[in-house]
Amino acid sequence: MKYKFGFAAALLAASFLSTAASAKTFVFCSEGSPEGFDPGLYTAGTTFDASAHPVYSRLLEFEPGTTKPVAGLAESWTVSDDGKEYTFKLRPGVKFHTTEFFTPTRTLNADDVVFSIDRQINKDNPWHQYVAGTSWEYAAGMGFPELIKSVEKVDDLTVKFVLNRPEAPFLANLAMPFASIMSKEYADSLDKAGKKEQLNQMPLGTGPFSFVGYQQDAVIRYAKNADYWGGAPKIDDLVFAITTDAAVRYQKLKAGECHLMPYPNAADVQSMKSDSNLKVMEQEGLNVAYLAYNTTQAPFDKPEVRKALNKAINKKAIVEAVFQGMATPATNPIPPTMWSYNKDVKDDAYDLDAAKKMLADAGVKDLSMKIWAMPVSRPYMLNARRAAEIMQDDFAKIGVKVEIVSYEWAEYLQRSKAKDRDGAAMLGWTGDNGDPDNFLDTLLGCDAVGGNNRAQWCNKEFDALVKKAKVTSDQAERTKLYEEAQVIFKKEAPWATLDHSLSIVPMRKEVTGFVQSPLGDFTFENVDIAQ
Repeated sequence: MKYKFGFAAALLAASFLSTAASAKTFVFCSEGSPEGFDPGLYTAGTTFDASAHPVYSRLLEFEPGTTKPVAGLAESWTVSDDGKEYTFKLRPGVKFHTTEFFTPTRTLNADDVVFSIDRQINKDNPWHQYVAGTSWEYAAGMGFPELIKSVEKVDDLTVKFVLNRPEAPFLANLAMPFASIMSKEYADSLDKAGKKEQLNQMPLGTGPFSFVGYQQDAVIRYAKNADYWGGAPKIDDLVFAITTDAAVRYQKLKAGECHLMPYPNAADVQSMKSDSNLKVMEQEGLNVAYLAYNTTQAPFDKPEVRKALNKAINKKAIVEAVFQGMATPATNPIPPTMWSYNKDVKDDAYDLDAAKKMLADAGVKDLSMKIWAMPVSRPYMLNARRAAEIMQDDFAKIGVKVEIVSYEWAEYLQRSKAKDRDGAAMLGWTGDNGDPDNFLDTLLGCDAVGGNNRAQWCNKEFDALVKKAKVTSDQAERTKLYEEAQVIFKKEAPWATLDHSLSIVPMRKEVTGFVQSPLGDFTFENVDIAQ
């Protein structure tokens, strides 16, 4: 994905950001490169920040700073008494972007919604396999192909979803990045030209910014959408300066070469707070970091082996070394700030002697394994390599030899999904909709094996509980089901739960209007730069 357009390294110079310039350009020092620009194909926040949030819109959106779904491209909706039919009235007159590579001839209509969803759930849709080596991982992991019986155009501005069963978090799910609405007219034109893959390379939507170009692993440029249905952004140009090293991002922020950065090194946060040219936002993160064992591969197919390894991990040391204390050790697979968190579940105590005995009792000796460490900073794990090194030392103390491996981010995400993956993969999750289902079923359900379920763990009892919770409208009853599921998770230990972190967002003092998201998103439709 490399495109030529008229700006280069000078784009990132401080002079480029001069407030004397007539146009307002906002530079975000992003932490990594997107895997592509079609949000339906991916699950990583890095990709969503570069695609779903600037370029696209959804039927519903999350109210800024909350997990509450509100009207988006749909201005209203109704739900049938049996909870199986959702009818959405679309906003009239919503314009798709006009770009150098495509000029729309019509506004948003029901055809666009049907196209955007059906391609993800219908194997017979001609767009179902348009990008080799990818799949509709999010839709599949959430059971959408089984859930959605049909997506129907009632008229140009009315769409009906018919479900096979009730689904408590369905409205919130439609506000998530993977449910972004694309232009069927643009897709049809690409198909006619034999350029389907361009849908994932040169995106076109109804969002606050239109795509200008991407220089791979370097920079992405967007322009303000003056016709944005939600109100035109205050900035004229948005630039993602891809900067994988957190220390370098900080230097650029201090030098005025970018306005805002994600995922700072914990050791730098105090100096950021002391810098009069900067300001720092922070809040509890709706996240979890974990080490996913491949539960289909011996000896990790034995719960007692996984529990033994968990007892050998010094989580407090990881929290101190990686987060300088700005995180807490994790017990459950959902964060303690989320409703239905089971406070009665006890963590596996750090106990090297017990870990050794459990391995011996399981008949495991001279174990060698791999720990996969992410190559990028994420809110739930600022330095995966350092965390892996701590676990490597921990496991050595119980006679387990560890090799640390990593890959480029997109490759890491793809390889870690493989059902025959060796070792244990470090990853994490920031909630996408504020519902426990988005953790417990999306990451650990049987439908997600081979996708988001990196542990390849399919426990029928656990799966039945989370599936029952999906179709239950009463939150108190859903809470009981999720609490039971967490007990099973802890007993079976498909993961080592590592930490829940604070979300820290440093920015230049002149930045206004940025709203920190509990979902970990970085969106810029409301930002401005004080003159």
